Formats: sequence, C-alpha cells, structure tokens
Amino acid sequence: MTDVFDIAIVGGGINGCGIARDAAGRGLKVYLCERDDLGGATSSASTKLLHGGLRYLEHYEFRLVREALQERETLWAIAPHIVKPLRFILPYAQGMRPKWLLRAGLFIYDHIGGREALPGTSTVNLSSGTFAQGLKNKVQTGYEYSDCWVEDARLVMLNARSAQQHGAAIHTRTSCTSARVESGVWTITLVDAKTGLQSEVRARTLVNAAGPWANEVATKMATRPPKGRVRLVQGSHIVVKKLYQHDRCFIFQNGDGRIVFAIPYENDFTLIGTTDRDFTGDLKNITASSEEIGYLCTAASSYFEQGITPQDIVWSYSGVRPLYDDGTEAAQAATRDYTLELDAGAGAPMLSIFGGKITTFRRLAEAALDKLTPFFSQTQQRTMSERKGWTAKACLPGGDFLPGAFSDQVQQLSARYPFLTASQARRLACYYGTQAAQLLGEARTAADLGLDFGAGLTQAEVDYMRRHEWAQTAEDVLWRRSKLGLRLNQQEKERLSQYMKAV
Repeated sequence: MTDVFDIAIVGGGINGCGIARDAAGRGLKVYLCERDDLGGATSSASTKLLHGGLRYLEHYEFRLVREALQERETLWAIAPHIVKPLRFILPYAQGMRPKWLLRAGLFIYDHIGGREALPGTSTVNLSSGTFAQGLKNKVQTGYEYSDCWVEDARLVMLNARSAQQHGAAIHTRTSCTSARVESGVWTITLVDAKTGLQSEVRARTLVNAAGPWANEVATKMATRPPKGRVRLVQGSHIVVKKLYQHDRCFIFQNGDGRIVFAIPYENDFTLIGTTDRDFTGDLKNITASSEEIGYLCTAASSYFEQGITPQDIVWSYSGVRPLYDDGTEAAQAATRDYTLELDAGAGAPMLSIFGGKITTFRRLAEAALDKLTPFFSQTQQRTMSERKGWTAKACLPGGDFLPGAFSDQVQQLSARYPFLTASQARRLACYYGTQAAQLLGEARTAADLGLDFGAGLTQAEVDYMRRHEWAQTAEDVLWRRSKLGLRLNQQEKERLSQYMKAV
C-alpha cells in the first residue's frame, strides 16, 4: 500500500472510463474500480446514439447541443469501427409541432455544431416510395437529418482498454466500500466480488463516477454529501423483429410532447425507445415496467401499419440516468448536461459527476481534469496542459482507419479469412476493427477457432473477450461485448455459461 495514485475513480461507466483514459494519457497514475462489469448499468442501456439531441433545443440547451454535435464527428474519426453515420427521418404529423418549427430546429441543428462530413437536412416524401414502407398514411412529409450510431458498451470497454494501455489500473468486480482521508490522501477500501478479499489503495484525488449510485458513494462511503440534488430518470427500450427494410431511422412525435426513436438494430430487428420517467425503485432491479412497454408499443403503433404489442418484444432493457436536479417538473425536460461538483475539503479533493450524455463523455473528461489540475504538482500541471485534447485525435483500439472505410476493413478481413461468413466478418470488423486479426490469429478454417457457441460466436472470440475485455460471465459476452444474446437459443446460452464458469 506504499504507492499513491494521482486519481482513484469509482465507477466503470463511460464517464469513469473516459476520465481514466484522458488522465492516464496525460501522465497521471490512475486507478479505476467497478463493482460489476464495465458499462454494466446506465452506459449500456442507452439508445445507442451519438447525437446532439434535437429535442433539447426546445429547452434552450444550446451549449449542450453544440458540444454534442461537435463530438459526433470527433468520435466517428477515432472509433470508425463502432461508430457509423445514420440518417433520421422526422415525420410531420398533423396536430404536432408545426412545420416551421421543425424546419427552424433542423436549421439550427445543421449549423451550430461544426458539421463537416455528415450530410445536412433534406425533405422526404413519405406518401409513397421506399421510406413510406410500413408507415400509416397519416404522414405524408418528413425531414431527414444526420446523427451517428455507437456500440455503447464497447465504447466504454475500449476507453478502458486505452486507459490500461497508458498505464491505468482497471479493476472490475471490485467494490469500493469506504473512502477516508488520512494525512491529506484518500485511503479507499475495496472488496473483490469473487474472492471476498479486502484491500486498500491510496490516491491524492477521488473521482466519484458511480452513475446512479453517485449520491451513495459521496454520502455513505466518502461521508461528503453533495450540495446538489440528484434526479434519477429511467429510460427503457424494446426490441422487435424488423419493421421495415430500409436503413433509415425514425424519430416520432407523440401527443404528450415526447419523442420516440425507431432504429434498425442488429440487421434483423428494430429498436424502439426511449421513455423518461422519474425512478423511485430499487437500483438493484432496473427493468422496463409494463407501463413503459405499453407506452412504447402504443407510440410506435400510431405510426406503423403493423400494430406492436408486448407479445412482439424479443428483448427489452432499461437504465437509470443520474441527472442533476434542475427543478423541472417533467422528467423529459430535466437537463442532460453534466454537472461536476468539487469538494476540496481537508486538502483531498473529491469530484462527483452528475448527468451527461454518452455523446459528450470525452468533453466531460476534459472538464473533470480541468477541475482537478490545481491539486497536482507544477510539473504534472504542465504535462496535463501540453497533452490536453489528445483524446480527440488518438484512435481507440481497433479504430486506426479512416471514417468511411469500414467496408474496406470488412473486405480485407474476408480476404484474409475466407472461411468467415459475410455476417461474421462484418460483425468482427465492427467490434474489433483492425484488431480482429489478433483474435483470429493464424486460423485457416472455422474449426481452428475452437468451440462454436452459435451465431458465429467462437471459443477464440470468447477467450479474447476474457483476456483483453474484462468479460467474466455469459451476460458480459452476450449483452455487452456483443448483442448475440438476441440470436443464441437457451441451450447455446447455457453452454456458454458453463464454459465461462469452467475456465
């Protein structure tokens, strides 16, 4: 226990891992603990979008929207394997927001974020043609604009991998049970979930990035209650079989003022979400409620000819966002901007993170380090200043190819490993980018990859996830490192589970 870290981070979601990456890359000694799996809560329960948040313009959150829009192309450039551009169609519906308001909002959306590579807004005919497929005839006109898709849980994991490559210590399934200040340094007590063994680490600064549990970490574990109030807002999603054949996403307006997305998902499905409601339940049991499922089914059914019922759902998931309570009445109107609360008591600072969007995690990390910089030596401060912004240029693992060249990566992988199916090559290129060859190695046939768990998931890939991506359970593999849980049957899932327990 003689070593002292510069920063100890509690929480392995996108904010914690983003801060760890940035800090380690600026020469700081970083420790991160996560009591479950990386991105296992809020960060893997997003709508999978890198977007400015068109609806946030209605709440005058121009700074947040501008920053988020700027980040879309930055993240696409550093992670072109897990980020891809999407076109969204916003149908005009009688009785909803007027056309002039939609046009004005989209004009602002196109111009305040420094858009360069993504195409701008255009008008589309929804009365006939490809994009009218499956829609009710109540919509005739729509407006098409750009945002991006992201493999959210893999974004978290890749930030953790990059942090580790820069020297950070990343420990999953490790709970922080207490944090106290001794001689101006934090002493953090940890418990290993598998062994039950207790240990301690020391750090000059503490970052509370525990997401929905941030208030608990600050109040109960560090005994420094936050000054601001945290508002827990639940967002749920449902997945159904593919509702249409084209590649456009829809953003539907509802009579209650909310919006719902319908997004092509994993080739054969459609993702519908999200809800916004205050969460008052048990954080150990976050699931989509019957009311939320009914709401999403009704919202989508009002636009699609094919009525959607709870029986059509093949998967649902839900997350709780720890927003800063700005006093708004409706959950959907609560700010999505991040708040960084610094408590510098006793010379040992604690920085608590509240709110934020997955799109702006990198900027949040920079802002967090700005807050902590004064607590480091002058030499460290100079280095931190010189290296500020490095995460906007350095690719995440596997992302060292040009945006727009993803198809080339798929072709190269297929050419080198001709035994891969087309869907398998595309999925591996997406998940691993240029590092897919490390996973496949010198394999010449599918048999060289070991056990086949189904849907193209092989022993070689599972072992790679275990060695390099902190995967420990079948759920880690099937629902966060991949979404193959949608494709494996129960027998195949059980076989994988037994393998994970045995090795």
